[in-house]
Amino acid sequence: MAYDVNAIRKHFPALEGGAAHFDGPGGTQVPDAVAEAVSSTLCAAIANRGTVTAAERRADGVVREARQAAADLLGARPEGVVFGRSMTQLTYDFSRALAKDWREGDEVVVTRLDHDANIRPWMQAAESRGVTVRWADFDPATGELSTSSISSLLTDRTRLVAVTAAANLLGTRPDIPAITAAVREAGALSYVDGVHLTPHTPVDVVALGADFYACSPYKFLGPHHGLLVAAPELLETLRPDKLLPSSNAVPERFELGTLPYELLAGTTAAVDFLADLVPGEGDRRERLRTSLEALEAHEDALLQRMDNGLAQLSRVVRYGSPTRRRTPTVLFSVTDSTPQAVYEHLATRGVNAPASTFYAIECSRHLGLGDTGAVRAGIAPYTTAAEVDLLLNAVAEL
Repeated sequence: MAYDVNAIRKHFPALEGGAAHFDGPGGTQVPDAVAEAVSSTLCAAIANRGTVTAAERRADGVVREARQAAADLLGARPEGVVFGRSMTQLTYDFSRALAKDWREGDEVVVTRLDHDANIRPWMQAAESRGVTVRWADFDPATGELSTSSISSLLTDRTRLVAVTAAANLLGTRPDIPAITAAVREAGALSYVDGVHLTPHTPVDVVALGADFYACSPYKFLGPHHGLLVAAPELLETLRPDKLLPSSNAVPERFELGTLPYELLAGTTAAVDFLADLVPGEGDRRERLRTSLEALEAHEDALLQRMDNGLAQLSRVVRYGSPTRRRTPTVLFSVTDSTPQAVYEHLATRGVNAPASTFYAIECSRHLGLGDTGAVRAGIAPYTTAAEVDLLLNAVAEL
């Protein structure tokens, strides 16, 4: 069945404000079902998880449902789903836990394509253990990160490779299955940042070969927190710092303090909303694949429209290759206008497309954009062709 963006937009109260939101890579707007799930959970009787009172059972049910929803979304197992404050916080926690087994002379690999949340935690953990950090570079002309740029760095001392599944600045999608296969062959672990990939395509962490896969529900129509998935057997081998009375069971041993039940309920609602973007049959996992494939086709068509429109504007400089497979994300600048000036001009036209490095500081520097970055326009499930044209017309005015 066709993707009906106008029907979908009716579920987003924030869109009534009239702005065209191209700021989804930094956080999407949320549908009414998500807000209602958060609100109803906050308003219901709830307590710490348990089995005695109705409030305890409600909390336990919220957590279990959210783990299953995340597992269905990512092709993982619910007992391998870990929730945290954010992807950044989870990555710091896991970098410290993994680093306990590193020894001086070991190596970790990071890439210049990544968000800093998948770089700095590993660098700092490596420094604390006397471990060498090796850098994989991408091609600044195309924005592409080749498999060989990582595989050529692997040695018998490599302990972990941190790599993005899709670059939040450029939308570049490295060949993660090929990369993780090389990493596994070298006897190392892979930590994949899926924050920017998850909102735009069906994800199967088993097919990707990721040992750890982290993402953020607020990038796929949900509330503000983070989650990570891994094989429960792998999680069993890790011993994070934790409070003595807290559970040592997996995945609870990685979840510090009481979980935000209302946010977990909102995440379940977001996954259900994604599963029903287009009517389909089957279980939630099957419906997610059908809906996300339709979403990907919708977003790819709008991305081509945006790419073609920007290509006709002589003063626009595009970064990355418009001919390579990527998420629906465009990074650009306008000659003789600062990124901030472009951002502010677009805002006066009702177009929200911010300018920054968006924490992909190494990527921005490697592109020659320094610590200023450029303007980023991202397409989301609620984006329309008319909004793309509005952005193009506003840029053309410059």
